[in-house]
Amino acid sequence: MEPLILLLRGVNVGGAGRLPMAEFRGMLAGLGLERVQTYIQSGNAVFFGNRAGLAARIADALKAGFGLRVPVFVLTLAEMTQVLAANPFAAEGAAHGAHVHVVFLQGDVRFDAGLVALATKGERFHMTDHAFYLQTPQGFGTSAVAAKLATYLKGELTARNQRSVTAILGLAQGLVAYRR
Repeated sequence: MEPLILLLRGVNVGGAGRLPMAEFRGMLAGLGLERVQTYIQSGNAVFFGNRAGLAARIADALKAGFGLRVPVFVLTLAEMTQVLAANPFAAEGAAHGAHVHVVFLQGDVRFDAGLVALATKGERFHMTDHAFYLQTPQGFGTSAVAAKLATYLKGELTARNQRSVTAILGLAQGLVAYRR
């Protein structure tokens, strides 16, 4: 069984979407997921389980248990590995992991070309079917592109810096070693 990776959008960010991690892990285990581990406080988790219908079950449990309505992204280890491998700014991210961001896309996400005009100060981006990659040399918090992503990318998305994506992937790979 391949590990699964869960990413939630808008959890424990700026005081909104409060989700205690110990209770969150308990909720996931209560859904029958095994070897649940979380990474930092923003709704990242890895575990073993059956993917079929899982995103909807997690969304329902978050609403029922915590009153949260947030987008739920469930990826396989292979999918996360492919997304990270396709990052055209991987070298920059290796040097400055907090300046390169992976925006995970779900469903039919449309790109609005107006986003191009917002890129300044060496910012670069690239979009594939599964991710939007953004390099922000001056930082994510000062980026006009980052601030307007939800406006110019129509659809469900959640962002992580490359350092976090690499760490989450490492947790999932650790689960594989555990199963051996």
